[in-house]
Amino acid sequence: MNKVPEKFYAPKSAVDRSEITRMEKIPTDIFPKIEDGAKNIADAIVNEIKAKEQLGKYCVLGLGTGQSLTPVFNELIARYEQKQVSFRNVVVFNAYEYFPLQKDSKHSAIAQLRDRFLSHIDIPEQNIYSLDGTVAQENVQTQCRLYEQRIETFGGIDIMLLGIGRIGNVATNEPGSSITSSARLILIDATSREEMTLSFGSQEPVPPCSITLGMSDILSARKIFLTAWGEEKADIIQKTVEEHVSDAIPASFLQTHNNAHVVIDLPAAGKLTRIVHPWLVTSCKWTDKLTRAALVWLCQVTHKPILKLTNKDYNENGLSELLALYGSAYNANIKIFNDLQHTITGWPGGKPNADDTYRPERAKPFPKRIIVFSPHPDDDVISMGGTIQRLVKQGHDLHVAYETSGNIAVNDEEVTRFMHFVNGFNQIFMKDKDETIKKMYADIKEFLANKKEGDMDTLDVRTIKGLIRRGEARTACTYNNIPLDHVHFLDLPFYESGRIEKLPMTEKDVEIVRHLLQEVKPHEIFVAGDLADPHGTHRKCTDAVLAAIDLEKDAHAEWLKDCRIWMYRGAWAEWEIENIEMCVPMSPEELRAKRNAILKHSSQMESAPFLGNDERLFWQRAEDRNRGTAQLYDDLGLACYEAMEAFVEYKPV
Repeated sequence: MNKVPEKFYAPKSAVDRSEITRMEKIPTDIFPKIEDGAKNIADAIVNEIKAKEQLGKYCVLGLGTGQSLTPVFNELIARYEQKQVSFRNVVVFNAYEYFPLQKDSKHSAIAQLRDRFLSHIDIPEQNIYSLDGTVAQENVQTQCRLYEQRIETFGGIDIMLLGIGRIGNVATNEPGSSITSSARLILIDATSREEMTLSFGSQEPVPPCSITLGMSDILSARKIFLTAWGEEKADIIQKTVEEHVSDAIPASFLQTHNNAHVVIDLPAAGKLTRIVHPWLVTSCKWTDKLTRAALVWLCQVTHKPILKLTNKDYNENGLSELLALYGSAYNANIKIFNDLQHTITGWPGGKPNADDTYRPERAKPFPKRIIVFSPHPDDDVISMGGTIQRLVKQGHDLHVAYETSGNIAVNDEEVTRFMHFVNGFNQIFMKDKDETIKKMYADIKEFLANKKEGDMDTLDVRTIKGLIRRGEARTACTYNNIPLDHVHFLDLPFYESGRIEKLPMTEKDVEIVRHLLQEVKPHEIFVAGDLADPHGTHRKCTDAVLAAIDLEKDAHAEWLKDCRIWMYRGAWAEWEIENIEMCVPMSPEELRAKRNAILKHSSQMESAPFLGNDERLFWQRAEDRNRGTAQLYDDLGLACYEAMEAFVEYKPV
């Protein structure tokens, strides 16, 4: 997708680093891959362990348990298994524990830490310390003081390793925590609790409170690493690293520490000034995309459309380099205005018998065979419902491939409702002869009646939930005039864990996708690029599609030579305008038809369990996002539409 020049995340010298990081108040290291960042942190931890070992001392680690720490834990485990390091002289203090907990809870923070890290290394059991979430509430404060004293008896924490939540919490120091806060009982914010469900690996509710080390305890560590991976953390990383210290963002207190380090991947760095507005910190090599990004930013700063920008606007806002490059504001304005204008098309499959020199999609072949890959059974209409309508109306041979069953996102009430129908149908039309249905109805009714929070659904219940989503997807496709023999349910195996946390993607997932590609031989593919999806399914589904395409490329598949791949985004985010390469407008009537298609997925309306911190329903998010894109084009002085859907082209390397 959009390539970030290496100089912006891996400067060659200290002088270069000083220049591009001038907006950053915490030393921040950016790596192109998560694995590279994890190795960087692991290097520091291993070096500290070995240095302390030579001195005959303990190395004291403070550890969180968030998902972002898993790559670091995996790297440390690998080094232990390769006999590069021993953890015999390591002491671990767990940064927080859920409260209240039942004895031997499988979902305690220390149980997660053991499962992901401690049980895989040679650390002595007596060197592991954790707060206790099972104590009586009146004893919590005493426990906290004793825990802090225990840390002091080991000489304090050498390295504190923590992730960051979407609201800027570290450990469970939620917004409002003070810089002087000590270990204490704290109420967990709703957003933090939602994030923690991923760590639980099930739908069991996270306890309402936690006992956590305070900010003063964290800042007392001699070295602190804060990690974040993925674009869903980009906003909070920018606020933490570049904005003022504030108790509204507890992670920003790390700005006051003399040895704190933020280690992130490129997506998580996506909102830092040196990545998104590099012209404000250094000289740039001006590509078309970077020029477009700068002019869009300048329009927003000056509140002017592109064609009204002046030489003075450029000079006063640090863009004089562009004036030297283009000769005048007018020349630069016209260039970028035309570039943006050419992204707009009402023919997302290409316009037949038309000059396609400046069109996003080629005119031939026509009609095209098209596959829309949808991670869940509603992402197609949420993300590109208007574009799907146009492709069908314009005569293309369109297939929709639903990659996962989506069964985990169906509430039990939906199962009960459908089972009532099946049982009634059986009694009326089958004259109560089918004993199998009667028994299944009784078994499911009994299971749901006795189901406790966190219990995994039975295979029968998961199957019914999957059928509910299939039925809704077929109804939406019929509404959009897509033949049912062009609707494919891939049911990728990685999704079928029965829990929020999915299984690893394997070759089997990739081969299922590859088989469909070989069968259809598409001229155009649409795939999810919405990698900010907080539950990770979109990322794995996209990885499966791109891996299948790579295999076909390596096999020199003939169909791939005449195929373009477009990436859409859905309910969670939208493409930055500088990256948009195709934008499909919608009229008010087309937007209403898109809404109607989304509403066919009735199990995902008010009762959908994963709406996240955003209280809007999926159709509302989609409409607001599409209207927002249209408004941005309008503000820049281009055509004014009711709504627009945006796409970025993916080109296999």
